[in-house]
Amino acid sequence: MRLALLFLLSALVVHAADRPNVLFIYADDQNYRTVGCYPESWPWVKTPHIDALAKNGIRFHAAYLGSWCMPSRATLLTARHPHAIESMSMEGQYPGSKYDPAKTPFIPAEMRKSGYHTAQIGKWHTGTDSGWGRDWDHQIVWNRPKHPENAGAYYETQILSIDGVEKTVEGYPADNYTQWSLDYIRGKNRDTSKPWYLWLCYGSIHGPSKPAKRHLGMYKGSPVEVPADMFPPREGKPAYLDNMQAWVRGEDGYPVTGKGGEKFGESKKGKRYDEWVHQMNECVPAIDEGVGQLIAALKETGQYDNTLIIYTADQGFGMGHHGFRTKLAPYDANYRSPLIVSMPKRFPSDKVCATPVNATDLMATIIAMMGVKAPLPVHGRDLTPLLKNPAMNWPHACLYEHMGNQYGSTAVETVRTHRKQENYQGVPMYTAVVQNGWKLIHYLDGESGEELYDLNKDPEELRNLIKDSTHAAQAQKLRQAMKAELERAEAPFAVGLE
Repeated sequence: MRLALLFLLSALVVHAADRPNVLFIYADDQNYRTVGCYPESWPWVKTPHIDALAKNGIRFHAAYLGSWCMPSRATLLTARHPHAIESMSMEGQYPGSKYDPAKTPFIPAEMRKSGYHTAQIGKWHTGTDSGWGRDWDHQIVWNRPKHPENAGAYYETQILSIDGVEKTVEGYPADNYTQWSLDYIRGKNRDTSKPWYLWLCYGSIHGPSKPAKRHLGMYKGSPVEVPADMFPPREGKPAYLDNMQAWVRGEDGYPVTGKGGEKFGESKKGKRYDEWVHQMNECVPAIDEGVGQLIAALKETGQYDNTLIIYTADQGFGMGHHGFRTKLAPYDANYRSPLIVSMPKRFPSDKVCATPVNATDLMATIIAMMGVKAPLPVHGRDLTPLLKNPAMNWPHACLYEHMGNQYGSTAVETVRTHRKQENYQGVPMYTAVVQNGWKLIHYLDGESGEELYDLNKDPEELRNLIKDSTHAAQAQKLRQAMKAELERAEAPFAVGLE
């Protein structure tokens, strides 16, 4: 009997030791073209440490994590799509927001209960209550909703809360976040007897996109091709795109930034498109250097083999394609994030996974590997089979959505009644599915219709095939897949897609 008990205790200790640490690196507004290991990147882009991570892991071709900052984060805290995240709302001076932890419990609280030490470092954009002491054991947070007056300080002095104590901190934020994360990995501010989860939320490359001084001008003069559909007309596209047009022709006919540039410190004449692309890309090396330092620290401390490393961004960012200079829209150029998952001791290295995935899938995978149960039903699927065999035939469609600034029943009621969408940031609410190289976009405003794209033949999404009768069966098949995914995700507006 005593021997059996000792064996059981030994097994439990081994199981606990096998529970992985998770280093979740999360950039902001990062188009996949700014990461060198993506074949669509500009040829002069240099991200050697992120590329090395992909070499030692799995690079996902497409990840659809959110349409903008807040819903992407909300989904990664709940494993639920925004239409089913209750009690969350935008209010007061932007980016003011709130949520009710009793109605919307976040998964990191369950990680803590199951024996994990949890930490969040960097940007917060999901309610004034950032969860220290409830969701996070350790937190160094730049809480934008709580301090709207400091909400634009992505690259300057920030008001931070360090384990509940507010402090004003100087320095380049990306470098600060990296250093604090290195301290955590090396054992500072955590219980070293526990496995850990660190959500590192960089603010780069979000506008006003100010590179660190050491990287300023590193891409100057590099060639930048102008997107094919930067300017209208765009045949077959919905009308709202013309209202989102962010580029104009300069005096020499070359594209320059249009409306809204003043808030980023740009002159009334605007900024040349190539200079703006260089500037955006020059914000990435500070993160890339951080990635290299973090991986080195994991190896130095003997934690590398048992740490799941994830690199991604809250969403993509439209860099001139379809006329955009923002996220929000359903196109890959706006929405699609880079995603790299690495744990060489458990999963293969130097692989590319063509299967599209979403934020709920990513969170479902993390908690499955941890052995943690979410407090609410999750909408995603555990991707572990894909991580073990990235080339496998994945039978599930990838669903993603844009609910504007709305969540839960408020969003559902707006969709159900076609009520005027006042808080959708210029892009109508929509749902979309991607499967087997095809994408269907279904707008929920009752006006903008649908879009259908063959991503294999038309990766830039230039030709909307929804009115092409030869593809009617494909469109209907995707509608059925969308309906099934929406029903699975508790969306009452799944009706009408039969």
